[in-house]
Amino acid sequence: QLHFVESGGGLVQPGGSLRLSCVASRFTFSSSSLSWVRRAPGQGLEWVSQISPGGDSTDYTASVKGRFTISRDDAKSTLYLQMNSLRSEDTAQYFCAKGSKNAWDIHGQGTQVTVSS
Repeated sequence: QLHFVESGGGLVQPGGSLRLSCVASRFTFSSSSLSWVRRAPGQGLEWVSQISPGGDSTDYTASVKGRFTISRDDAKSTLYLQMNSLRSEDTAQYFCAKGSKNAWDIHGQGTQVTVSS
C-alpha cells in the first residue's frame, strides 16, 4: 500500500507563500510521475501540477502557472510544492499523488491551505 505524508499547510494572507512537502514510501519513488491535487471547500478534486521521473518535465493547471513550482528530491523520496502569490481561491486541502494529470492515486490525508486576511 502506497503511503504519503503531506505537510506545510497553514493559514496565510493573500499574496503570501507556503511550501508543501510530501514524504512518500512503499513504491519506487524515483521512477514515478508525481502530482499535487487539491479539493476546495464544497468542490471535487482538482489536479494542480505534475512532475516527471527525474524532474525534467513539469506541468501546471492554468490558474497556478507562474505562481506555483513543483519539485522533487528522489534521495529523500519527497515531493514539494512552492506556492507564491497565494489567492483566496487557492484555499483547499492539498494532496500528493502518484501519477500524472489524467490518472493519479491519492494515499494520504492531505494538508490544509487557507488563504485569508
